[in-house]
Order: sequence, then structure tokens, then C-alpha cells
Amino acid sequence: MYKYILSLVGILSFVPLWAHDGDDHAAAGKGAKPTATAYFSVEAFSDKYEALLKYGTIAPGRESSLKLYLAEFNSNRPIDSADVKVTVSGAANLPLKVVKVDKGIYELTGIFPARQAYNLNVSINARLGADLLQLTKVEIGKEFSTEEDTVHAHWYGSNWFFAIMGLIAGLLIMFLLMKRRNQRTITGLFIGLCLFPTAANLDAVAHDGHDDKAKASGTLSNAFIVQKETQFLFNILTQKLTTGDFNETSTLLGTVVPAPAGQAVIQSPQVGKIVSLKVNPGQQVSRGQVLAVIEQQVDAGTQIDIISQRNTIDAEYQAAKAQYERLKSIEDIAAKKDLTEAKARYDAARRNKQLFDANAGRNAGSSKLVTLTSPISGVVGTFNYAIGAVVNAGQTLFEVTNLSNVYVEAQLFAADADKLKSATRFTVSPVTNDTAQFAVRLVSGAQSVNQENQAQRVIFQLMSPSGQFRIGENINLRVYSNTVIRKAIIPSEAITEVNGRPAVFIKDKAEVYSISFISAGQTNGKYTVISKGAEEGERIVTQNVYQMKTMYLNQ
Repeated sequence: MYKYILSLVGILSFVPLWAHDGDDHAAAGKGAKPTATAYFSVEAFSDKYEALLKYGTIAPGRESSLKLYLAEFNSNRPIDSADVKVTVSGAANLPLKVVKVDKGIYELTGIFPARQAYNLNVSINARLGADLLQLTKVEIGKEFSTEEDTVHAHWYGSNWFFAIMGLIAGLLIMFLLMKRRNQRTITGLFIGLCLFPTAANLDAVAHDGHDDKAKASGTLSNAFIVQKETQFLFNILTQKLTTGDFNETSTLLGTVVPAPAGQAVIQSPQVGKIVSLKVNPGQQVSRGQVLAVIEQQVDAGTQIDIISQRNTIDAEYQAAKAQYERLKSIEDIAAKKDLTEAKARYDAARRNKQLFDANAGRNAGSSKLVTLTSPISGVVGTFNYAIGAVVNAGQTLFEVTNLSNVYVEAQLFAADADKLKSATRFTVSPVTNDTAQFAVRLVSGAQSVNQENQAQRVIFQLMSPSGQFRIGENINLRVYSNTVIRKAIIPSEAITEVNGRPAVFIKDKAEVYSISFISAGQTNGKYTVISKGAEEGERIVTQNVYQMKTMYLNQ
């Protein structure tokens, strides 16, 4: 008898837990309130302009205001200076006042007498010319929807239903076990009653963890809303995807190198101490400008040699001078040959003395001052020397670089050798800014080969670098072929990368944009060929694409 009672208790405790599986059907049956609509909108467009009207609930017979947004259809540029007039179609006696609020934004005020749909005619006279747009079905008196979706729970999904059914099943099993008349019937009924709650809850078990509504809200949609105010604020501009002429290009990897006589290395000629620094890192210097002064230390032996050389030069100079002056005084009777030789000897001695005095004449005891000057005009590089530092002979102190005249060394492989011969022009752009382009000219063909990859080294000269490039900087060099193809092209700045894939943003309606993943073809830095993902005539966002990407990812 006791084991029957224990079996009943086990069944009663097991059946409700298995049936419910921890689900709260009452909570699941509650519906969430939908987000209320903030405004009504009507839009119209032509091949010139786009008009968007936004308004709330307008009471008939009362003065109301509506917001009108005007932009150029192709570029999405807000209309700044325009003559705008708005009238009600079929009701000339209903005046509407138009006031400009901001660039591209106008406020309409007026009184609509009846609760009905009106058509507004918008006359625009702006930069692209005159045009007339009609905003249809502006519904006066329409209110926002406040209906709530309510999900009703079924009676057979209630907790009470499973509790009562479990109690009845337990009593029935206990009664049959006490009778013990038909063991097979009792066993079959027991198994069937145990399976009954499981069958009633199959749907809950099968869909555990799958909420289609939540899943849809957690996935990024291709289309998203960008309000007109935001478009004007971030200056979101578009451009139609068109078919145009595209020059085939090849991209080469290049490195900025100094031009001949474009970089100078200033070294110390002697061991000495820096006594004066005349420049700072990054300073612009001119040719011949003093950079530093070094005090050369002279030992006793060297000083004796210098004094001996000075004495010898001075003696030779004085003897040559005396001989020349003596022959000059008796020029009438002296031989012309002797006078000429005396003059040549005197001139040579004088030049030697001047040269010696210029180099060793400034000696002060055991020291000698050496002045370092810049051989070219340019910018002084970084250095870490200070006054009083001791430098060795041949040690580099400064580097002066002329960034207004630089060359580009490009690596040309065999596959692009023929394209170089038929190229019409060349441009370079920094790796970090592929849209900025600078013209270059070919200076020299391949004179040497890179031993590592067997690429030919070709030299180009930047025409107007304007200090935009640095020595050793890697850049992209584009070779433009004379072959022209017609393809669907867009500005390269319109392409962004989302999840590692190239994509563009397309304007579908006045406030509706969508993302499209594309297959990008050749590019010349400024334009890119689109082979898949966008169709001709679609309006592609070409300016402030980063803001569009941020808004898309934050939806």
C-alpha cells in the first residue's frame, strides 16, 4: 500500500513540471505596445526637385502649421534660395503662408475648414529652374493609431488545467492499482496518461528559444529611416549611378625618394665640441645658412705644426713681396722676364697666406672654430644634440631635405611593362587617402631590378608635391591606359565597408535609404566601376558616407 502512495505522489509532482517546462504563459500572452507614429508625411518629386511634407494631427477650422522640405532630386542638396508658393488644389480661397525656417526647410500655415484630404500644389523657382509639384492626399483631421495588439491565452494552456488533469490522473491510477484486476490495462493507461501532458506541450518544447518577432527585430534591415532634418544637418548628398567613360588603370607600389641635390647630410669634419646651434628641428633653412659652430680641439703637436706652417708661409710671402717691390722700383732697367717671375711668385704666396689664414687664422690657443652651413634649401630633420656635446669626425649632425622637389621610385613587374609604354598619364596618391591625386612625369625607365622580387625600378618626378609627401613614404602610383571602356561608375568615396564587404547606400524615398552590397571593379582612385549590386539611375550617397554607416549600424 505504501509503494502505491509513493507512486501517486511521484506522478503528481512530475506531471505538472513536465507539462509547463518553466514557461509563464500569462506573461507570454501580454502584447507590447507599438511605437506611436510621430508624424504623417506626403512626398512628391520630379527630375529637378523633391518635396516632403510632414505634419501632425490637424484640427479642421483651426490655424495649423506644416513643415515642407525641399531638395534637389538628384543631389539631395537642400534648396537655399528659392521662390516657393503653395496653393490648395481646387480651393483658391484657402491661402497658405510660406516662411523659410532654414536651408531647405519651410513652414506652411493656414486654416483647413473640413475634415478631408487636400491636394497641395507647390511652385518652385530655384537654381535648377521652375517646376510644379503636387502633394496629394494631405489628410486633415486624421489621428494617430492607438490600437494595441492583445494576445489571448487558451484555456487548455492554463496552469490550472494541467494541475486538475494531473490530480484526476493520479486518483484514477491509484484506484486501478488497488483493484489489480487487469495488469495489462493498468500499464497501458499509465503510459497514456504520462504521455498526455507531453503531447499537450509539444509546441512549447519544439519552439523553445525561438521568438520570430524578436529575431526579426535583432537583425539589421536593408532599409532604414533617415529623417530629413538629419540629412540636411550632416549634408548627406547623392549622385545618380550613370554609365560613363572609364580609362583602364594599373596600380603600382611606389616609394618617395629625395631628388638629386634634394637631401643633404651635414657631418662634422673634425672631432670637437658644439658651441652654438643656430636651427631647430623642422625649421626651414636656405642655402648657405649657418647651422652650427664646432670648436675643434688642437693638441700640442698639431699646434706646433700649424705655427711652423704659418711661419713658413709668412716668410715666403714677405720674401716674394720684397723681391717684387725691388724689381718694380727698377722696372726701367730690370729684365721683363725677372719682373714677371717675381710677380707670379708674389701672387702665389699671397693666395697661400689668405687660404691659411681663412682655415687656421682663427685659432685661439689650442682651439679652432669650424662653421657648418647648409648646402641646400630645405627643412632640418630631427636631431638630439645640445650645446656642449662632443662629436666625432664624420658623425652626422643634421639632415636637410627639400620636400618641394621629390621623386617616386615605383616597382614595375613584367605584366605591366607594356602598359607603361602606352600610358597617357600618371598620378600618385597617399595610401591613406586614395582620392587625393598628384600628377607625376616619367623621368627614367628601368635601370635596375629589385633582387628580392625581380621588379623593375622606374623613377617619376612629382610635379607639385607642395610638401605633402615624406621621404620613404609608400604611395600608390596609377598608370592610365589609352583604352577607354563604358561602365557604370560612381565616385570611389561613395563605397564603404560593412562586415568586410564593399557596400553603398541608396536613396529610395525622401526619408528611406537602403544598403546594397556591391561587386566593385577597376578603380582609378576617383571613380570605381560597379559590376553588381546597384543599377543605373539609382541615387547613391556620395558624401558623408561614414555618418550613413553609423546610422545604419545603430538602427
